[in-house]
Amino acid sequence: MSRPASLVIVGAGPRGTGFLERLAAALPELYGDRPLDVHLVDPYPPGPGRIWRTAQSPLLWMNSMAEDVTVFTDETVRLEGPVRPGPTLAEWAGTDGRRFTPRPEQGAYLRWAYERARDALPATVTLHEHRTTALRVDGPRDGRQRVRLAGRAAPLLADLVVLTLGHLDAEPDAEQRELAAFAARHGLVHVPPGHTADLDLSALPAGEPVLVRGFGLAFVDLMVLLTEGRGGRYEGPEDAPVYVPSGKEPVLYVGSRRGVPYHSKLGYVLDGERPPLPRFFGPDRIEALLRRDGPLDFRRDVWPHVSRELGWAHYHRLFTAHPERTTGTWDAFAAAWAGAAPGDPALAALVAAAVPDPADRFDPDALDHPLEGLRVPDADALQDELRAYVTADLERRHDPAHSADAAVFDAVLSVYGQLVRLGDRIDTDSWWHGFFSYLASGPPGPRLHRLLALSRAGTVRFLGPRLTVTADERRGVFRGSSPAVPGAVTEARALVEARLPAPTVTGTASPLLRGLYEDGARSTAGGLLAVDPADGRIAQRDGRPHPRRIALGPHTTARAGGAFTRPRTGGVAFAQNDAAARAALAFLRDGGHRPAAPARTPVPVPVPAPQRRTEEHHGPDQ
Repeated sequence: MSRPASLVIVGAGPRGTGFLERLAAALPELYGDRPLDVHLVDPYPPGPGRIWRTAQSPLLWMNSMAEDVTVFTDETVRLEGPVRPGPTLAEWAGTDGRRFTPRPEQGAYLRWAYERARDALPATVTLHEHRTTALRVDGPRDGRQRVRLAGRAAPLLADLVVLTLGHLDAEPDAEQRELAAFAARHGLVHVPPGHTADLDLSALPAGEPVLVRGFGLAFVDLMVLLTEGRGGRYEGPEDAPVYVPSGKEPVLYVGSRRGVPYHSKLGYVLDGERPPLPRFFGPDRIEALLRRDGPLDFRRDVWPHVSRELGWAHYHRLFTAHPERTTGTWDAFAAAWAGAAPGDPALAALVAAAVPDPADRFDPDALDHPLEGLRVPDADALQDELRAYVTADLERRHDPAHSADAAVFDAVLSVYGQLVRLGDRIDTDSWWHGFFSYLASGPPGPRLHRLLALSRAGTVRFLGPRLTVTADERRGVFRGSSPAVPGAVTEARALVEARLPAPTVTGTASPLLRGLYEDGARSTAGGLLAVDPADGRIAQRDGRPHPRRIALGPHTTARAGGAFTRPRTGGVAFAQNDAAARAALAFLRDGGHRPAAPARTPVPVPVPAPQRRTEEHHGPDQ
């Protein structure tokens, strides 16, 4: 008599839930009525997981409008498995689709989606929920894997392990260790990179200056928790609020490499003709890159084609939706754009002749360095400059007259869909992912209006671009400065690193992920876990993918572009989940688990009608 196959899924957040949904969809076709044990391991609630758990401040919002969030497949996703459509967050919640919902509400949506996926499993599947942490995976590549759990002596035995770990903590790097040691010597406060909702911010004193390095989404969360989270409030209209302090806020001095916040979310829907994508960075280009010998360099080998793709989308929209701001015809421009080689100076001349206003041109270098060369006489002048910049950004991102920006957003998503096919042939995390986030994954417009209100109230002070933070041993303080205000220095007894740690296998705080690397898993130069782009199997340093280990998510080379998928946009993450689930079931079906030793013929007993079972196991931290 054969034992049931055993599948362990480590990580029960959105990615684990998505994998489980695809597993349930593929089971009848690929696995039939064979028995299967599925173990789901996560110390946080299944569905929302850690990041989207319902037990967090409702002041923290989603970064996408409710109508732009779905966890369900549709006919635009390239799947081998069946499409199982479902409601968007807005449809499920019965809310305004243009609303930015609180994160606990998204967590409830994810919990419901998890329960729907769980209930779709056939009766032959027993689902075990383990509310604890997976510490290590070991075992031979041709035999059962051992998944060791916190608080449990015996490991889970698995024929196949799927890691859907989501965002992970990291060990401090050399700079962070030095800053922490400096803070300890002088009685200062140092808050390292991390998920803002999990940080202890109570040590940041009211009324005192706090240096903040980082101006992305982590800063927005920090800003909210240290202002509204401490009793402050806004009065007046949403687009011109006034901040009324509680007196418990610190003064946030914020800067970064660019010195500006991420671009506001777009405040309109792209209508009319969309750019035909992909055009210059599609399957043919990916195949050509994969045929090259040796490692690929993103800026040298990939970016010229990506930049051309983004520019194509921008100018297609400008010519077709706003022709009064162009000269000549789209057909003539498109032919010249297509005929020039990437990086050809002729492209700049073409654009200058066809697009008279520089504000209508696509300039990625200017986008990436918006304050390049800025010099002002003093800190007050810098506040005026930054407020003007943020105000102009809000106006542009909410004005359909600049809908070429929305076309570039579509092109960025298309590029991400292609990049995942390169797998570990290229390391895209450092610069490209930051550029993508800055350009296309910024905060809701109301958050930037409130940032302006905080700036006018003096609760937030801008430090400028190319921020430098040093530790002054003589004075016992942190010092921040920017070349935008020559000679100006801000001193503070607290420093917050407002960013998520890089998802590297070498620097991770996860013993599970670090153990995989020590056991032979391959990583990219930037530290991402290398996986086979076809099905997510973890690549080994011996050149072979591990047959019994699959990984999906932001710590891998199969990372998708955003946290959630917009409806009817192809859903790269959905396609990855589908391929991985089907590969897992095919492996288990075709002998990926060993039969148990023959047993004596049992005495027949009546068999009740089958019902799928769910068993919950709690670790010591529950």
